[in-house]
Amino acid sequence: MPKGTGKVLAQNKKANHDFSIEETYEAGIVLQGTEIKSIRNGRVQLKDSFARVEHGEVYLHNMHISPYEQGNRYNHEPLRTRKLLLHRREIVKLIGATKEEGYALVPLKMYLKNGYAKVLIGLGKGKRKYDKREDLKKKEAKRDIERAFRERQKE
Repeated sequence: MPKGTGKVLAQNKKANHDFSIEETYEAGIVLQGTEIKSIRNGRVQLKDSFARVEHGEVYLHNMHISPYEQGNRYNHEPLRTRKLLLHRREIVKLIGATKEEGYALVPLKMYLKNGYAKVLIGLGKGKRKYDKREDLKKKEAKRDIERAFRERQKE
């Protein structure tokens, strides 16, 4: 199964707008008891989250997983830092890449694959304002071309 496939539970749509993603990595995630139940209910948000390499391990910060309704006193903290599970050679590659200026680790989406929660993280370089405007122009032009093509096919 290729990476990034499975039942998508959350997606960071702003990531592709703010960063030009160069490489993606599929990572497992270390969760506490009630977190997976909330994730399966789709109560997860990647909006302002980011990943960081600390002490030779990769951690995900600011990912919000809502507390599980039936979790009572065993519930988790919604914004806690969570460890990502990657191969050693991938972590070494990420350490080298994130030391370069302008590169960041951004979670792109969270999904279920074979019953396990996975996070697709991307190595991206931050876009400048003019890059974002250029991308919007290209996107709009492509949409106009497709619309004209569809209208022409109807005739």
